[in-house]
Amino acid sequence: MKLIQHPNVVRLYEVMGSRAKIYIVLEFVMGGELHDIVATSGRLKEDEACRYFQQLINAVDYCHSRGVYHRDLKLENLLLDIAGNLKISDFGLSAISDQVKNDGLLHTICGTPNYVAPEVIDDKGYDGALADLWSCGVILFVLLAGYLPFEDDNIASLYKKISGAQFTCPSWFSAGAKKLITRILDPNPSTRITVPQVLKDPWFKKGYKPPAFDEKCQASLDDVDAAFGDSEELLVTEEMEGQPASMNAFELISMNKGLNLDNFFESDEKYKRETRFASQCPPKEIINRIEEAAKPLGFDIQKKNYKMLMENPKAGRKGNLNVATEVFQVAPSLHVVELKKAKGDTLEFQNFYRTLSTELKDVVWVCNDEDRTSTP
Repeated sequence: MKLIQHPNVVRLYEVMGSRAKIYIVLEFVMGGELHDIVATSGRLKEDEACRYFQQLINAVDYCHSRGVYHRDLKLENLLLDIAGNLKISDFGLSAISDQVKNDGLLHTICGTPNYVAPEVIDDKGYDGALADLWSCGVILFVLLAGYLPFEDDNIASLYKKISGAQFTCPSWFSAGAKKLITRILDPNPSTRITVPQVLKDPWFKKGYKPPAFDEKCQASLDDVDAAFGDSEELLVTEEMEGQPASMNAFELISMNKGLNLDNFFESDEKYKRETRFASQCPPKEIINRIEEAAKPLGFDIQKKNYKMLMENPKAGRKGNLNVATEVFQVAPSLHVVELKKAKGDTLEFQNFYRTLSTELKDVVWVCNDEDRTSTP
């Protein structure tokens, strides 16, 4: 859950532990379960069901982009906040991409029988994303119909119905809804519609509103904002002035991972929102080389002295990616370059940095005993 910060997923704020217990601090969601609304009021109007389904798919797509597969999506695990927005909860059966076997599939049979995909029951391995989408299809059916598509008191008979996709859409389903549900509840995962295809479906897109992210900047960027606050030009070409800000020994040591407690629950480098590398090149050359490498990637550049703000005008999963960069002087011939995600998606930031780093191999300082072919 540390990997997922989405407006339609219950937020994990903190994890604390004692010798006997682990305490998990979660967002307080006080609107109840979506299941209770359907159980009390029956089926929803199509536009209301579509809105909930849009929020569900957006959140599931985001989870999958982080390599997280829920594996127990059902109405009871969909909560509503005070404003009526959907929140996915209960990741107790979830899996991450590291759990995928050599065949590229997950193999643990889990989930709630009425919502589980047929390939999960078959016990031959399954794609976590496609299995989650099947469950989303069952949820959409229930929202529109008021009852489950697959029901039977006998578990063997229930699984037979699921494996054969033996269900019938009620007469009040619109043609668009019926077509989408049929494509999702395809018992053959190789021909089942995918989440990216659902996002393009005409029925799904009706009245669609993208998720409104409210992600606060993880790093302090006050100094960057101050540097560019009075800049009206997108590209500043003025000459560098003076020397980069100095970094003392304590600041340098404090960057050591062993002293950073944030890494205790967030150890995977690909989810970091900032990164650094050292260089023996002159600071002006470092800034210029970063600019040369970023421009072909479509980034607009603002720079002032030894600070740089890079913005991708093309919106990504969480809006426009903004990267703040600054060069610090550790010694006259050694500099530390810091890149922070100011806005946008964390994985997009990491992908950008991986691409950028291939262009900066000769800028990065590598110790004699390190492999010079490695990326920074």
